[in-house]
Amino acid sequence: MTMDLRVLRQADWDQWYGTLELAFGGVPETPEERTLWRELTRFDRSIGVWDGPDVAGSAGSFAFRMAVPGGSLVPAAGVTMVGVRPTHRRRGVLTSMMRHLLEGVRDRGEPLAVLTASEPGIYGRFGYGIATHRIHARVDTSRVRLVIPEDPSVTDTSYATDGVRIRLSAPEDARAACEEVYARRVTTRPGMLARQPGWDAVPLLDPVDKRDGASPLNCVLAEADGETVGYARYAIRPSWDRHGPRGTVVLRDLEALTPAARAALWRYLFGLDLTSGIDAFSLPVDDPLLQLVDDIRRCDVQVADQLHLRLVDVGDALAARTYAAPVDVVLDVTDAFCPWNTGRWRLTGDAKGATCARTRDAADLALSARELGAAYLGGTSLAALAGAGRVRELREGALAEASVAFMSAVAPWLPHGF
Repeated sequence: MTMDLRVLRQADWDQWYGTLELAFGGVPETPEERTLWRELTRFDRSIGVWDGPDVAGSAGSFAFRMAVPGGSLVPAAGVTMVGVRPTHRRRGVLTSMMRHLLEGVRDRGEPLAVLTASEPGIYGRFGYGIATHRIHARVDTSRVRLVIPEDPSVTDTSYATDGVRIRLSAPEDARAACEEVYARRVTTRPGMLARQPGWDAVPLLDPVDKRDGASPLNCVLAEADGETVGYARYAIRPSWDRHGPRGTVVLRDLEALTPAARAALWRYLFGLDLTSGIDAFSLPVDDPLLQLVDDIRRCDVQVADQLHLRLVDVGDALAARTYAAPVDVVLDVTDAFCPWNTGRWRLTGDAKGATCARTRDAADLALSARELGAAYLGGTSLAALAGAGRVRELREGALAEASVAFMSAVAPWLPHGF
């Protein structure tokens, strides 16, 4: 039979999503999860490949706005729900869906496409580069201490957290307050996503079957001068051995508007009764926690890829962000999967803004769309990519100039999956 690629209809969602579950091992999601993801599905942005009555592949995208260096929120297609039926692998299903999705992203005028990859080796051939990383920290709180700076405005031995009140709240009751804090944090770190309607439910998703022995989700608020200035959402996984309690704090997320609020939240988590460790599964690679602990070796920090990014429109994407230092370079870009990007582009910019347009001038750097995606948010340097042979310097000094300009003051980071 001839395979048919078409836009997803609401009546086909269950079959379509079932194929996605099959592609990811065949374990059905809970009704709670399925209900939320159906509500969030953008049917006009979702596609499937049908082979007769069977769904051979699924894919879609969300309409996000993502923070980029300089603080602007740029439209980005969040590519998601990508799966291929096990019987239809290596038959061009994934390639056809990726091509269709990216052409749609371009038609909608979204300069960026982003995704999180089940396997990091899949998406480079479609022009995606690894733009953000995350760390997983397993902190031994029985051996690691927090070293919280003293408040220089106080003459006695008071600490910087003394003005912060910590208050427990039901996660649902605290939803609005947490979202206000999150919204104020978004533009401070590249890679963060502005919450779209309905997405405030994602951090609260807490199906019993997925707790792995942990408690229901808890929420604690940090308050100062009557205002919520931070929050942490976590669960407790109890454990005992012959020496006593060995429970683990499973940290879902933590955001804070001030160093004092952040330190107060970590001090609270470190001090929870009947626990001797914290599992923090997704923190920025430069998270302040790494500067608050006295023994980084006992935090068992592991780094992993996170957000994969590709420039759908090179000119608009590079002009949408600012640059840490003045830059004026001509980029010779190759993009086999989105050929409209191939060619020479002159990028001129600084901390106030940028322009990027096609040019016939001689190129200063040569690279592919994949390398631009990796460097775009400022977490991976062009110099590091050049060291791996993935960027070529054609004008002496251009690599150093561009590498410094592209970098971000803080590491880019994706706060949640999609």
